[in-house]
Amino acid sequence: MAPDPLSSPPPVIPPGMPPLATPGQRFTARLIDIVILGAIWTVALTATGALQYTMDHPGEQDMGKVTLALIITMALYFGYEGVMLARSGQTLGKKALRIRVAMLSDGNVPAGQGWVRAAVYVLPGMLIPLLVGTVFWLVNSVSLLWDKPLQRCLHDKAARTVVVSAVQ
Repeated sequence: MAPDPLSSPPPVIPPGMPPLATPGQRFTARLIDIVILGAIWTVALTATGALQYTMDHPGEQDMGKVTLALIITMALYFGYEGVMLARSGQTLGKKALRIRVAMLSDGNVPAGQGWVRAAVYVLPGMLIPLLVGTVFWLVNSVSLLWDKPLQRCLHDKAARTVVVSAVQ
């Protein structure tokens, strides 16, 4: 029986690549980055007047201002993730946990693929008001638990990256 040309063998970590980061390291690094996301969100809500509106009108929201704050937040967070990953493979959370994003093919810093990874992680957040973004983030984040042996999330697969130890 001939091999199926559409199936490919699972990717293998190249020789010399540092060990994979643990799910706990990745989770903790992401928590740190979520604090940064929360700070950006708070500044955006304040800058658009959405926060003041809600304080002046308890129980109400100006959805136009909230939507604008969401767009600003996601654009800035996309820039944060994209720049940090493209330059060093590390966000502030990853630096704190001593892990980094590496190209699966050779272990290098992702450069342009860092932007792909950031886009797949961040941009679905624009759909948070519809809960689609929230569900995607949850499924994306926990998908590393069943992706064997490389423990990659969907944004890793899209960018062809893995998360490894930054300590050698």
